[in-house]
Amino acid sequence: MARSDSQPDESRREGGGHVPGTDGQVAFELTAPEPSPVPVLIAVPHGGRAYAPDLVERMRHPRAAALRLEDRYTDRLGEAVAARTGAALLVARAPRAMIDLNRATDDVDWDMFALGRHQKGGTPIGLRARSGLGLIPRRLPGLGEIWKRKHEEAELDERVSHIHEPYHACTERELERLRKRWGAALLVDLHSMPPLGLRGAQPPSEFVIGDRFGAACDGTLVAAAFGFFAEQRRLAGHNRPYAGGYVLDRHAAPHNGIHALQLEIDRSSYLDRAMVEPGDGFDAMIDLLSGLVTRLAETVADIGRGDPDRRWPIAAE
Repeated sequence: MARSDSQPDESRREGGGHVPGTDGQVAFELTAPEPSPVPVLIAVPHGGRAYAPDLVERMRHPRAAALRLEDRYTDRLGEAVAARTGAALLVARAPRAMIDLNRATDDVDWDMFALGRHQKGGTPIGLRARSGLGLIPRRLPGLGEIWKRKHEEAELDERVSHIHEPYHACTERELERLRKRWGAALLVDLHSMPPLGLRGAQPPSEFVIGDRFGAACDGTLVAAAFGFFAEQRRLAGHNRPYAGGYVLDRHAAPHNGIHALQLEIDRSSYLDRAMVEPGDGFDAMIDLLSGLVTRLAETVADIGRGDPDRRWPIAAE
């Protein structure tokens, strides 16, 4: 798969954005080997734990809400897998409680604000915000309202300009850099999920691969992922209940060589019984994900070379 000049000489490391309320904490960090040995960017949008003190003070149940909102330790998984495979890595340090990077900037529940725009001009509430998990999360099932008091619109604008916009601009730049080098690039948007319940006699999936129902990537990549999990005897689902969100909608452009998959991992597979700290399965999950990324990298490299024997039409065609 690798090009003859693909052994990385060094890693490019950069931080971007700023977490409001902290003393210079960057909103995200990018690590990218130079030159890139594989055409893959692993992104971790919900692993951030840089909680500003004023944010914690405003939360009704800060520890419980933070644990529920975080994709707990997916940043550590991503760091280990990227180091092992040579994939580029983009990790959010800003917490999801502050702003959700997998939501559009208009997916807002304006009732959360002291003087919401809906009061001034009839701006509608965003689709995902209706469930309580919009651009700024509002409520969680079983826990209720997250915040003690309403937000100010200036706070939202600051979080968008200092976290959301620069994070997605960085994602675009890195994917384009990979595409130019390899002819195609793959974004693996890494998430975790609570254990899925039983559906009849079917055992629950340990992983869910989301591709926006075929719109976000070439079909060979989905096939490669499912083939890998089958070889490892690990059960994976497809698009249900997680098909991918704003990250895939914004960045996937398979006809232009930019492909994207969302990968959800059952937290109980790598965390302890309380799903708070790394568990016995943590190292095994790193091994598994490293094998998956290597398999996907080989496939996207073939796509970039235009190998007709490895190309399937995407499902949206």
